[in-house]
Amino acid sequence: MAAVAGGRVSGRISPLLGAAGATRAVYTALRKRPPGGAVLWERKNYAGRTVNLHAGLATTTGTALAAVTAPGLPARTRAAGALAVLAAGGCGAYDDVFGASDPRRGFRAHISALRQKEVTSGTVKLFGIGAAGLAAGALLKERPADKVLAGVVIAGSAHLVNLLDVRPGRAVGAVLAIGAPGLLRRGPAGALSAAPMGAAAAVLGDDVGERTMIGDAGAHALGAALGLAIVTGNGRRGLAAHAAGLIAAAAAGDRVSRAAAAL
Repeated sequence: MAAVAGGRVSGRISPLLGAAGATRAVYTALRKRPPGGAVLWERKNYAGRTVNLHAGLATTTGTALAAVTAPGLPARTRAAGALAVLAAGGCGAYDDVFGASDPRRGFRAHISALRQKEVTSGTVKLFGIGAAGLAAGALLKERPADKVLAGVVIAGSAHLVNLLDVRPGRAVGAVLAIGAPGLLRRGPAGALSAAPMGAAAAVLGDDVGERTMIGDAGAHALGAALGLAIVTGNGRRGLAAHAAGLIAAAAAGDRVSRAAAAL
């Protein structure tokens, strides 16, 4: 019995510490030698201070590695984790770099541009993360309805964390708060909750200290990982409830972001 309990604990501690260690190592390496030069990854934050976006790529990498190497996960769950996290982080990074000068924000603005035959970086992110979420959901669930609900939860969770990334510490703190109850769950849900929490904790100090920001890359990757944890820990009713809540949050996106900024 003690051995079983120890295995359950290690199933959470290992991805938590692994994600934190990998995230910190990548973050340190990027600060020393940023790909494409430092200027490419520098932005002005809400207060006009110059910060880097290295935390985004670092948390994406750390979360993906932890999800893939966590002990006891089925092969399909590992594949879904790698797909969802890396695709969400990659699409977010694309928008971080190529959408930096685009003032358009939100679903409506990018869909409106698409109707005018303009493919914005936000459109790439929207459809890329949505497709990856559906593909990951298809790996995790058996029935067609459950696959679709899982995809909505994964993509919706990625979007929710991005909505909260409006001030230092908001999105990272939300990841830690949302992920914490998942640590009590058995099986894949516990490990997949631990991975984004470890990555978020590794950059929390630098994020709050306004030295870095997770940007779209980190917010979407961390959110997708939380979505994976929700999917693996819930049946159809739970998925439907979470999907409904996430759709409502997306519809009220501006209000959600304003509320987060006011905290």
